[in-house]
Amino acid sequence: MKSGNGPLAGVKVLEFAGMGPGPFAAMMLSDMGADVLRIERKGAADPQPHNLSSRGRRIIEMDLKDSAAVEECLRLAQSADILIEGYRPGVMERRGLGPDAVLSRNPKIVYGRMTGWGQEGPLAQRAGHDINYLSLTGALHAIGTEAEPVPPLNLAADYGGGAMMLVAGVLAALLHARQTGRGQVVDAAMTDGAAYLMTAFYGMFAGGEWEDRRQANWLDGGAHYYGVYRCADGKWISVGSIEPQFYALLMEKTGAGEFLLHSQNDRGAWPGMRAKLETIFAAKTSEEWCEILGDTDVCFAPVLPLSEAPHHPHNVARQTFVELGGIVQPAPAPRFSHTPSAIRWAPAPVERDAERVMAEWIAPPS
Repeated sequence: MKSGNGPLAGVKVLEFAGMGPGPFAAMMLSDMGADVLRIERKGAADPQPHNLSSRGRRIIEMDLKDSAAVEECLRLAQSADILIEGYRPGVMERRGLGPDAVLSRNPKIVYGRMTGWGQEGPLAQRAGHDINYLSLTGALHAIGTEAEPVPPLNLAADYGGGAMMLVAGVLAALLHARQTGRGQVVDAAMTDGAAYLMTAFYGMFAGGEWEDRRQANWLDGGAHYYGVYRCADGKWISVGSIEPQFYALLMEKTGAGEFLLHSQNDRGAWPGMRAKLETIFAAKTSEEWCEILGDTDVCFAPVLPLSEAPHHPHNVARQTFVELGGIVQPAPAPRFSHTPSAIRWAPAPVERDAERVMAEWIAPPS
């Protein structure tokens, strides 16, 4: 197992296995060079090669109902810089692995907690998923067609409001711990994070610039200049010609300027202009539109399926996708000029010799 060379090289992360955003956050930390050790439940199956968020760390199994195993986990925490867990509030405390127990052993540790609803509040103990967390924040109400909300995969709450916020939080707390010698708890709730991502929209709503309904605004598919269109071959393209100069170019390149009887942001004209653009874009294939618009500042891109995105020339040039273990997958992001991130290894089996792995992980670097 190769050591990390990224910006987090030398940082040790103790991960208690969970689902969704917790593992994704641990994957990000590993890609950035951290040495991540995952604690799985006793008898856990090996991760499958396509379980990409399991990549880049060693995995051991523990029976956390066994007091001896709990003591081993506390010993591991003494050598860790960051701990990540994603159980319902109170579970780690009942196991003897809550923040008080861990921080008493290691006052400098950053204790990252990943939940949907947060550590307290009326819903804290309720089950939920991304779609529910988005629902409570106003985000889901704002996404979709005029007829109904559309879940944006589980990107916005699980991975955006959850994993990304957890990573930002534990790294900020790690910086503070190294400056002061004092660790702390990071409460990363997906509802909080998803709401935080909506900051700009709440600001526009407060300023009277955003209507509280779908497909009525400039970024939600309401505006004809910001949306997706079907082409003659059944494929889709996207345009985002927000700025006036880009909008003028869109009108020029599509020939829609002759239909421009209203200003760009005359909301009453949007449905008619969208209908005109739908007719125009449907007259050519997506490849033809790539030829016409691809090298311009219209703010244009083809809507690529997962099977095609890794092969687009821009993604190939930037090596946005890589292949490891026969699996094509996104490369780590963001990019660092001096300490580049890297996928350290593909998802690896649970290592059954836990004592050896723990001894190696605890040992100071040579």
